[in-house]
Amino acid sequence: MASVPAPATATSAPSLKATGAEVSSNGLADNIQSFKACDLEITVCQTHKPKPDTAGLTFGTMFTDHMLTIEWSAQAGWQRPRIQPFGNLSIHPACSALHYAVQLFEGMKAYRGPDNRVRLFRPDLNMNRMLKSAHRACLPGFDRAELLECIRRLVEVDQDWVPHSDSASLYIRPTFLGTEPSLGVKRPSQALLFVILSPVGSYFSTGAKPVALWADCKYIRAWRGGTGDCKMGGNYGASIFAQYEAVDYGCQQVLWLHGDDHQITEVGTMNLFLYWTNEKGEEELATPPLDGIILPGITRQSILELALEWREFKVCERYLTMSDLRQALRDNRVKEMFGSGTACVVSPVGRVLYMGENLRIPCPPQNSLASRLLTELTDIQYGRTQSQWSFLV
Repeated sequence: MASVPAPATATSAPSLKATGAEVSSNGLADNIQSFKACDLEITVCQTHKPKPDTAGLTFGTMFTDHMLTIEWSAQAGWQRPRIQPFGNLSIHPACSALHYAVQLFEGMKAYRGPDNRVRLFRPDLNMNRMLKSAHRACLPGFDRAELLECIRRLVEVDQDWVPHSDSASLYIRPTFLGTEPSLGVKRPSQALLFVILSPVGSYFSTGAKPVALWADCKYIRAWRGGTGDCKMGGNYGASIFAQYEAVDYGCQQVLWLHGDDHQITEVGTMNLFLYWTNEKGEEELATPPLDGIILPGITRQSILELALEWREFKVCERYLTMSDLRQALRDNRVKEMFGSGTACVVSPVGRVLYMGENLRIPCPPQNSLASRLLTELTDIQYGRTQSQWSFLV
């Protein structure tokens, strides 16, 4: 059984230098050659797009007025970061990101609280994961604190786009591309890091309703030694075909299985949690361990740390199989099952289609663990609860 990280403390909580964050120092600064936020050049657009109605937001289809771009080359290193009017990119047709998927991204959000302050949620963890993905993709390193400060400045410039709503937010999409104009399969000598912003509502068309999952070993999301633990575009593009097949079976998402024993790994683009009475009769919240095929989700880590602080039931990272789930359902030991992620926060699972059988997952109408976690997390994200995880813009 893998160990679970200890809950955040005042010394380990995230921070950003010179921003007035609500948290203390965490040593994000990296001793590497990098761009500097103090060199940031800002060009403000002359005309502004109309803000959308938060009630009709579709995920990732509307974008703000500005974007952040930072270029790199092996010859000249990192160039000055720039905030500029949102617009199309110009890249060479032989760009390595287009041909060999030398590309990665992150996903985070900005939230407007009842005090009208704008906050990010644990952005240092996104920076950690992005740097790890960059290393795996053979893209250049960067100073995480400097990038976070550039992102903060971008959100500050476009802060009017952060919805005045507790059911909507501003999605932040940092993206990193290899841009060398060459068809050679090699480490790119040119790269582009950019960040775009998008006001968003609910990720799923079902809203907060339980989702149905299609579990089948026909397709595999990740494998040991691969890139399943990094946030790379190729992981997601390769999953789309299976996603549409899940829809054909009347499900919203794929429950990704791994190995001959059909280990449960992830749900679509989310991490997975099972709240149950385990084989030893213990009340337990379980999620698959970070063994190289699971993405280390920020919401996942936050749920583990919150549940550990409560000390109300066992919390662990362990392997779970479809056989375990089926047996637990027969024994009436399953309490809840839900996915977690930045886009959806917490999403309950109501049904799993597996080998032609519809497995009905309990979804308590009131006082569910999923709803409790959702409330705890969103209260922090929107500033209703003060927390070291909040990061003021």
